[in-house]
Amino acid sequence: MKAPASFADQLAEAARSMQGWSSTQLTLEKVVLVAREIIQGCDLVGISIVHKNGIDTPVGSDETLNRIDELQFVFKEGPCFDALRMHEVVHSRDLADDNRWPRWGPLVAKEAGVVSIVSYRLYTTQDTLGAMNLYSFKPDAFDADDINNGQALAAHVGVALAASQNAENLELAISNRTMIGRAEGILMERFGMPPDQAFAVLRRVSQRRNVKLNRVAEELVRTRETPR
Repeated sequence: MKAPASFADQLAEAARSMQGWSSTQLTLEKVVLVAREIIQGCDLVGISIVHKNGIDTPVGSDETLNRIDELQFVFKEGPCFDALRMHEVVHSRDLADDNRWPRWGPLVAKEAGVVSIVSYRLYTTQDTLGAMNLYSFKPDAFDADDINNGQALAAHVGVALAASQNAENLELAISNRTMIGRAEGILMERFGMPPDQAFAVLRRVSQRRNVKLNRVAEELVRTRETPR
């Protein structure tokens, strides 16, 4: 009979599988599955992501996680909140009786039944990307090995998340440049102007309207109406 895989083997397999995850959403969904499989004591997993408009939890193993994490940012207290701003790893053995979060902890323990948690900052050398939050319905569910294993997983997740976000940003940049090129082509054909002049026209319209250049290009390609 084959022996169960060790955590090191499971982590290595997870890290290899993460390499091909080009979609941020897919990356987060896979992380939720992996964390529950390889971290002992973990009942629920939520991934909070930092973006330009704030912080949200786009993926979780349970619908209640959105509410749990939302309350952290409403109250401005909680382990995920602290992991993003102060500590790389934040651990609580009993949320109902943790004086670090007097409002959030007792409320989520009562509403969601989660009692212990470990939160890990997801980051690279350049950026803080978000946090991985592991919840349990049992008090003191995570021992030292679980916490260390989660930290190792979080390091791989941070790298995979950064790679998927960079891939999506690159894809968006290429798509925008293609649209701008099509708009330039319309102006060049219609008015016989060279490429640099066509680009200058689009940029001038963008500045005057205070609208992003790619949006101006999209409008021209869609309507075929020349910007005035």
